[in-house]
Amino acid sequence: MYNLPDMPSVIQTISDSYKKSAVVDVRSGDMVRVHQKIREGGKERIQIFQGLVIRTDNKGSHTSRITVRRIASGVGVEKSFLLHSPLVVQVEVTKRSRVRRNYLSYMRDRTGKSARMAGLDFDKEAVNAVRDEALEAELEAEEAKIHEEKAAEAAAKAEAKATEDAELAAKAAAVEAAHDQTKTEPDLPAEETKA
Repeated sequence: MYNLPDMPSVIQTISDSYKKSAVVDVRSGDMVRVHQKIREGGKERIQIFQGLVIRTDNKGSHTSRITVRRIASGVGVEKSFLLHSPLVVQVEVTKRSRVRRNYLSYMRDRTGKSARMAGLDFDKEAVNAVRDEALEAELEAEEAKIHEEKAAEAAAKAEAKATEDAELAAKAAAVEAAHDQTKTEPDLPAEETKA
């Protein structure tokens, strides 16, 4: 009917451009530590939020999201994190539990022993060893830039030191020449100097 471009593929390419190259495989029932960038004024710091993943949404999408719950000072706190967000630096799975649901809303009503979950054995290093190539390339480029700046700064310091040494050598030569000249001049008698 209409000669439109293949819209799902266009939308897919646009959404894929916002994805990180790799994220941790997080499931409901995991205990995670989420490292998040927090900007306060001109400063930027990393804040860690540790808790239980009670929900995972849109796993394959760039809007992939987890909801993490923890008890802070006796009050339940839930935070949602977009896994592909540039503000989420790292997600680290510390414990994995056996659950049969995706949305663990019943955990909101449980405290103490009733909130315990049966743990599963899993390879912690393999799950958490996720490399983001784009982030690594950016870090390498930043390190190379810092290295180049240090090399340029060292070259500038060496050049300034060389010019300073040349100036000092020229001054020393001038002083030595003046000293030699005063030695070669005959001493005049005191009467001639008074006139």
